Amino acid sequence: MRRVILAVAGTIAGLVALLSFKSHVPSAPVAATAGGAGGTSSSSSSSSASSSGGGQTEVVPGAFPQGSIAKNLPAGETAVNGKVASTAYGPVQIQLIKQSGKIVKVAVLVQPTNTLHDVQIGEFAFPKLISETLAAQNGKIDAVSGATYTSAGYIQSLQSALDKRS
Repeated sequence: MRRVILAVAGTIAGLVALLSFKSHVPSAPVAATAGGAGGTSSSSSSSSASSSGGGQTEVVPGAFPQGSIAKNLPAGETAVNGKVASTAYGPVQIQLIKQSGKIVKVAVLVQPTNTLHDVQIGEFAFPKLISETLAAQNGKIDAVSGATYTSAGYIQSLQSALDKRS
């Protein structure tokens, strides 16, 4: 009888310890994650964190234009903002720059930045999505594996921008 009581008490103590364990999801302030790729804050829609000053877009692995790149556009280029797409992890909005009906640049205006993981997914997915957009010249692009929700938001915002320009 004593063994049964000890076994039950031990099981309950272990179960309580297991259920009280809280996993830690690293949450970083936006300012702390704004290194490397030219900044990743959602406030970049109001303050430009663009890696290009309106001229040629530099193609740096892992980097993507953020914030509006519509300032000081060369003659013949026009900017079209997509609608903000809500995803499970936060909003996504893009901006297209077109010249003679062709997409020449894409910038991310708003992206999920709630956690460090959201920022890392954006840094991984957006360059791939942008290069696919520039190659396809339409909204029929593949989602990035591991960034399904972010990709869906990007594609939704891209399609709304494409619908505006037609």
